[in-house]
Formats: sequence, C-alpha cells, structure tokens
Amino acid sequence: MTLLQLNAVGHVFLGRAVLEDASLRVEHGEMVALVGPSGCGKSTLSQIAAGLIIPRHGQVTRGYDRSAFVFQEPRLLPWATVEANVALGLSGHALSRAQQSARIADACRRVSLEESDWHKFPSQLSGGMRQRTALARALVGDPDFLYFDEPFTALDAALRRRMQDLVVTTVLNSGKGGLFITHDIHEALRICHRIAVLDRYGHGILDCVAVPEMPETRSDEMVFEMARRLVCDHPLFAVVDEHDERRLA
Repeated sequence: MTLLQLNAVGHVFLGRAVLEDASLRVEHGEMVALVGPSGCGKSTLSQIAAGLIIPRHGQVTRGYDRSAFVFQEPRLLPWATVEANVALGLSGHALSRAQQSARIADACRRVSLEESDWHKFPSQLSGGMRQRTALARALVGDPDFLYFDEPFTALDAALRRRMQDLVVTTVLNSGKGGLFITHDIHEALRICHRIAVLDRYGHGILDCVAVPEMPETRSDEMVFEMARRLVCDHPLFAVVDEHDERRLA
C-alpha cells in the first residue's frame, strides 16, 4: 500500500525556484532517506509532503490517517513541562486522563527520558533531552507516518544509535512509513530501506538507491562498507555532504 506519493512537486520562494519536479513514493512499512547538499530542497520537500507547505505545482497523495513531524529544532513550548509538551501529540485523540498519562509515560520511556525529568521545563533540559522530548511528542499519538528532519544531530553517538534503533522498530514492527532527512550516509544506511538523492540545484530527485537487507539485520561492517562504496564510487553521491568523511578514509 502506498502511504505517500509525490508527483512532479515544485516550489518557489521569493520568486526563485527552490524545488522542481520532485517525484517520490513511500510504501507501507518503508522508511526512505532524503539526502543531498544543504540548500537542495530536502526540508522543503518533506514539509510539502507533510502538508506544512503548499507546493507551487505538482500533486501530493497521502494514504495515511495520522502523521507526526520531528524537526531539527525541538520546537517545544518553553512554558510547558516535558509531560505537557509530549501531551500535545495526543491532540484530537479521545482518551481518558489515565490513558493519556499512560501513553505519555510510555513515550518518554521509549526515548530514554528519566521520570525525574518529566516535570522539568525545556530551559532545564540539555539539547539532547529537548530533542528526545520532541521525538516522544511525535511517537505518543501512534502516527501512521513519521517525518524526520535531521532529528538526532544534538545527541551523542550512543544515544543517537539508540534513537535510530527506535525509528527502525517503530516503522518495521507496525507497518508505518516515513521520510528521514539526513546528511549522514551511515545513518541513512542504518535505518532506511531506500535512499533518495536530491539534485544540488533543486531539480528534483536524481535517483533512489535500494539498500540491501532489512535495516534491523544490517551489521556495522555492512553499513561502513556500503557507505564507503557509495561515497567513493557512486556518481549520485558526489552531491551529498558527508559530515563524517574522516571515517571513510
């Protein structure tokens, strides 16, 4: 079942075309990575897909009922506690107070937030904790489709890996779908089924590369070797900014 279909989508900002003729399909139970250099339209494309931006032209077909978006910045309400911020993800859900509390607690635990932190305000949290709160807010409503715009850049390596594993589990075990924006080829290879490479000048998607094996079965060695081959040998990936190039040397 197709959860998201983009057909020849384009957008103009201040009279300048920032995205042209981008087409993409995301199937049931599939996570697709969007990669490309800064300014190529990754965030614009994902926000058009999510309905946050109206495209100048093209068509978007959404086959899911509920979605959630995790941005680069946590975008938390500064006057609300962790629990209250996470509760925003339950807007529109007909749940009892007890059910809401249970869902909030489960979401916080899934992203490794300690119970002692649930009553804190964003100003009392580290950058990584704020980002995990944003992730819990996205997960608490059990959406059918998840959008991620480089959500783990503020996390340390160990916690980032745990959150990547959570994304894999959330999508694969429940048949959800998602778009995941990243500059990190290793991250894309760890969690996604396909990698869509955007043209550096905003002229749509150059191609999609399927990643062998299922995400949960890929070894670190496989991820490292495929990342090396893609960056060194695959012409599409010449346009991708790789933040961790020293690891590919």
